[in-house]
Amino acid sequence: MIVLNGGSSSGKSTLARSLQTVLPDPWLTFGVDDFVDALPAALLSSDAGIAFASDGGVTVGPAFRALDTAWVTGIAAMARAGAHVIVDEVFLGGADSQDRWRRALGDLPTLWVGVHCDPAAATARETARGDRTPGMAALQAELVHRGVAYDLEVDTTDAHPAAVAGIIAAAAA
Repeated sequence: MIVLNGGSSSGKSTLARSLQTVLPDPWLTFGVDDFVDALPAALLSSDAGIAFASDGGVTVGPAFRALDTAWVTGIAAMARAGAHVIVDEVFLGGADSQDRWRRALGDLPTLWVGVHCDPAAATARETARGDRTPGMAALQAELVHRGVAYDLEVDTTDAHPAAVAGIIAAAAA
């Protein structure tokens, strides 16, 4: 199990795809974007679900949390069943978010990777993507790492994804 944690537009999804090409076995990738995309429309911009503020802030409600718990539990079950899994996450709650994953993963071997990116570079990526609330990348660049313990930390600001994936793959070996 590999958990990539970083702010929006830090390069996690690109890293996950790059890892699939360099790791020796087949690895599945699942990201927080997959989870959000799977939510019913009624939970988007809802107090019960997930809401994106105009400044890039993100708030989640009880229905989101309940479904997120099921999501995390399901991914852990796949890993327990023998699947190699890469998760790309945004720990909005910092250490509390990591603890939620730790409880679900239990004794599964897990490589915790902090994915850092200069806030200005992440903001430029966010703007180029056009599918993110402006300000999200800058707000999350440091927030998601608060109190989180990593086995490895990488910086994607100027690095080629394949090079960073090679570093992570070596650590996972």
